[in-house]
Amino acid sequence: MAADGPTILATSGGYKSGHRTRMEFDLLVHHAVELSGVSGRAPRVAHIGTASGDQRWFAAELDQAARVSGFDFSHLNLFTMPNYGDPEAYLLEQDVVWVNGGSVVNLLAVWRAHGLDSILRRVWEHGVVLAGVSAGSICWFQGGTTDSYGPELRAVTNGLDFLPYANGVHYDSEPGRRPLVHQLVAEGVLGETHCTDDGVGLVYRSTELVDVVAEVRGKAAYRVTATSSDPADSVAVEERLEARFLG
Repeated sequence: MAADGPTILATSGGYKSGHRTRMEFDLLVHHAVELSGVSGRAPRVAHIGTASGDQRWFAAELDQAARVSGFDFSHLNLFTMPNYGDPEAYLLEQDVVWVNGGSVVNLLAVWRAHGLDSILRRVWEHGVVLAGVSAGSICWFQGGTTDSYGPELRAVTNGLDFLPYANGVHYDSEPGRRPLVHQLVAEGVLGETHCTDDGVGLVYRSTELVDVVAEVRGKAAYRVTATSSDPADSVAVEERLEARFLG
């Protein structure tokens, strides 16, 4: 099954505490499945956990969450070697690719080493919905802010560039995120930047932002732009984008 066109759901959410399992998929993951248009069978969802080193214990938690949700769920692991001989063929069979959080810097390096950057572009263009949280959100953009290098947040500017913007995640829960985004946009290090509070997702059709959705009431997204192309005269301007609650 393919979506109507190239589709990305970039989020700061997707998980919640479970009833009989430690965690369950929240509304944002289910929305990614809805965007794929799949019906009449279990949705095929591929998880890529590169950003956290393909942790098998976390994959097991996701398997339990997927069982609760009724997904046909599997994992593309790259450590210690790819677990599929033809990752592109495997991903093209999916309805949704969900990328977990962790180190976006390490994720990008490993993906490029395996040619997954080019593969994912073709998968996206084919209509498989690309989605993810945190590092799994930033990766689709030109860059954003990251703690991949250490506790002090820094810029990352070598994202996959499927979307011609930068991305700010955990905008309301990590105090250093918002001021750094404003600084980097004003300085011209990052271009127009789309940011999400925890529990919020951004829906893109091709490269156009078409919807802002949330699994938590009262949360929002933000568009941050610079007032001038000259960093000496520029300040960052933030526009709040109200989210549509999915519940």
